[in-house]
Amino acid sequence: MPARHDPPFRAEHIGSLLRPPALREAYKANMTGTMDDATFHAVQEQAIRDVVALQESLGLKMVTDGEFRRASYWGHWVDAIDGLDVAPALFTFHDAEGEEQEFIAATCTGKLRKTKPISTEEFEFLKSVTTAEPKITMPSPSTLHFWRLKDTIAGSGYPTDSDYFADLCAIFRQEIADLAALGCRYVQLDEVPLIMLADPAIQARVRELGDDPNRLIDLYIDAMNDAVRDRGEVAAGMHICRGNFKGKWLTEGGYDAMAERVFRRVDVDAFMLEYDTERAGGFEPLRHVPDDKMVVLGLVSSKVPEIEQADYLEARIAEASKYIDRDRLAISPQCGFASTVAGNPVDEAAEKAKLGTLVEVAKEVWGDA
Repeated sequence: MPARHDPPFRAEHIGSLLRPPALREAYKANMTGTMDDATFHAVQEQAIRDVVALQESLGLKMVTDGEFRRASYWGHWVDAIDGLDVAPALFTFHDAEGEEQEFIAATCTGKLRKTKPISTEEFEFLKSVTTAEPKITMPSPSTLHFWRLKDTIAGSGYPTDSDYFADLCAIFRQEIADLAALGCRYVQLDEVPLIMLADPAIQARVRELGDDPNRLIDLYIDAMNDAVRDRGEVAAGMHICRGNFKGKWLTEGGYDAMAERVFRRVDVDAFMLEYDTERAGGFEPLRHVPDDKMVVLGLVSSKVPEIEQADYLEARIAEASKYIDRDRLAISPQCGFASTVAGNPVDEAAEKAKLGTLVEVAKEVWGDA
């Protein structure tokens, strides 16, 4: 099978990596004022050099900076855009024991205007310290709306959600164009609400809060397409995530209820799909993925320390191949290892072993990573 020279590659990861102890301590020190910004940035850059070297040593063809410059996967967008702030979300994370975790989310306070770089400085430094393909991750437009539903734009001056998304998606397009001008060929948008809206319990919660799940699905598909249109030669992947915070999640259930609608209508080059537990359902929905799109199977868990066995992963790939051609598949963890600075309950040795297993399996199955 020919090697892939364009993203996505056979062995991928979803962006965030565990922050090393020195970087976590630096975050605390900088926040409390005991470490100045220049020193803090130097710690970040050294940590990025180290984690890039790790990724390259494992044989990954794509690398990220581990999202080491970010406190969370979406917070830097709020920091860079006037008119965005944070407020309590209307949903909660939970785990298998039913423990819940509240969180804050983006909210709109006025007309949106980008006032400083979002990801371009991240990309420039990452590109300067690697020979592999640099990937930039960003939140999807819907993740800057769904957690607060209609409350997101209450008092913002935007008369409708569509008006809000028109301005927000224009910022996405400009960001992707700015990244492309710097040589970026690969962006990943992290999407959570669409799979949440396939969960009957979430649908009921949305209706209880006065909104219509079907309206939101259409709204979010249109917003995603608006965000990535006119991207030129930049490959766009959409990571469909069920929530990832200290090992907890936001929703569960398979792709069946949303597969045909989302896979056929969303204009991206690849779907990164979580398939690490039974909560994700079966592979049957993959039959709806158009022939010109790839699927990255998130078969390895970033939430638990146990290392997946290569033969198990190969069997799962074979099972998925019943519904989509194997040549259109790749593999990855189901999500990042640290969507926030705190990270998941996995140590760096397990993270390294999991990423190494992905490369090993990719070479076994496709002859190349």
